[in-house]
Order: sequence, then C-alpha cells, then structure tokens
Amino acid sequence: MKTITIEGQLRTEIGKKATRQLRSQELVPGVIYGGAAEINFSAPAKAFKPLVYTAEFQLAEVQVEGKTYKCILKDLQFDKVSDALIHVDLLELVDTKKVIATLPIKFTGTSIGVKEGGKLITKIKSLKVKTLPKYLRENIEVDLTNLQLNGNIRVEDVKADNIEILNSPRIPIASVVMTRQLKQEEAAATPAKAKK
Repeated sequence: MKTITIEGQLRTEIGKKATRQLRSQELVPGVIYGGAAEINFSAPAKAFKPLVYTAEFQLAEVQVEGKTYKCILKDLQFDKVSDALIHVDLLELVDTKKVIATLPIKFTGTSIGVKEGGKLITKIKSLKVKTLPKYLRENIEVDLTNLQLNGNIRVEDVKADNIEILNSPRIPIASVVMTRQLKQEEAAATPAKAKK
C-alpha cells in the first residue's frame, strides 16, 4: 500500500499563539492519537500535500524525535478564507486495535446492462469500513460484470474479507439505467395499438 513519509517536530507549546507562529513559518500543527500517548507535532505544509490532495487511501509514516508512527488520516481543517491546511489529525495504527477508515471503491468489469446500451451511474465512490490495520487496503473492488439493465449493486452485495462495512446495506453503489436512445428504440419496436 502507498505510504507517505512525513518528517515532523514535536510541539512543546500548545495554544493559539504557538499555532499562529507555526503557521507563519508554513508549518501545519497536527496530532497523532490512538496509540500509547497523544503526540502533538508540526510538519511543513507541503509534506502533507500527497496525503491530503488525493482520492487514494494511503498510509502516513510520521517521523518525530527519532520515532516512526504508522498512521491514517482522520481529520483536516482548512482556513475559511485562504483555504490553506491549518490542522491535521492522524490516527496511529495499533496492530490489535480495529480502525474505522474510508476506502475508495474500484469498479471492475463491464456490466451486461452497459453492453446492452444502458448507462452506468455510480452513486458512491467510497465505503466506511472497520478492520484491523493489517487488512487495510488501497481500495475495495466491486465487480460490475453481472449488473443488468435497470439493476443495482448495493452495499450489502460487496464482499470484503476481514472487513466490516459500516454503510447502510441497502444504499445503491452503482446502477445501470436505460438511455433515452434505448427507450426510443424500445418504443419504436412496440407496435402501436390499433384504434378501434
């Protein structure tokens, strides 16, 4: 799985004045929690870019004071005016503790319904999951091959070993709808009822 390395410094001073000073030096304050202790750190804003500005699910290895913390991104805060990243929350991965993460969906296969002229509509792009860190992966594959015209694939249809999916089971992930052209062709093929 793709891993981003972030080198940070331990934050000793906490508070508005200290965080303002960090931001003026283009550093972003962050917190790593979920492990043995909460770690307050800061790192250059550009170090977070590959982690923040992507749709991919990836791990972060944060190096602070000679220690490395394996984490996942949990929360972000942006400045309301400048849209600059101003705070990052990371969750430390502990082998024995289950974590909740959002994994992107990767669609595979070509649907039967699309081959028949239908249009594929994807409703959600990611799933919220709960699992042990060793089972985390870059994405969850959803096979579209058997998706019929006017059919749906729902959350409950997704099978992922060792991963509990937290989204509501009835939510549609993808569906194939009839295109206007297909509707017109079908209407033309149906003979009009003779007037009596």
